[in-house]
Amino acid sequence: MTAAVFFGCAFIAFGPALALYIFTIATEPLRVIFLIIGAFFWLVSLLLSSFVWFMASTIADNKDGPVQKYLLIFGVLASVLIQEMFRFAYYKLLKKASEGLKSINPDETAPSMRLLAYVSGLGFGIMSGVFSFVNTLSDSLGPGTVGIHGDPPQFFLNSGMCLVAVNVQTSGLNDNS
Repeated sequence: MTAAVFFGCAFIAFGPALALYIFTIATEPLRVIFLIIGAFFWLVSLLLSSFVWFMASTIADNKDGPVQKYLLIFGVLASVLIQEMFRFAYYKLLKKASEGLKSINPDETAPSMRLLAYVSGLGFGIMSGVFSFVNTLSDSLGPGTVGIHGDPPQFFLNSGMCLVAVNVQTSGLNDNS
């Protein structure tokens, strides 16, 4: 039963992203490269956010409740700011890459910025989904159960459906053009 839950939830969570990848991105090597670069930019932004959070929590050193509350607010705001800065930097990189592609081969049309925004958004969304759902999926394979009594009986299914919604929203709203 655990393998069925694992694969069922994995396909629910990543099925739409996999379908989008297969039908719209996998046929063009340049799109695949931009998808991987988008995922990499998300990972680097997460790394910097983690570093900021580590430094802030080290400086606070288990202080009282209000300090922890403000530390959490600072961490969230810094993480959002870092991720949005990386999205903007990736947008600038896409613009430069598009101009470079036009100068190298002026006869061929460069991909539109809307298409590149879609591809990069899918890269951001897939990597975000992998990071947020991989622990839940690994728990579905084990002999134990997640949470305590009183949790919803469809925990894995609910987590997968939530990831689908977040992934579609991330992929669709990354239109920087």
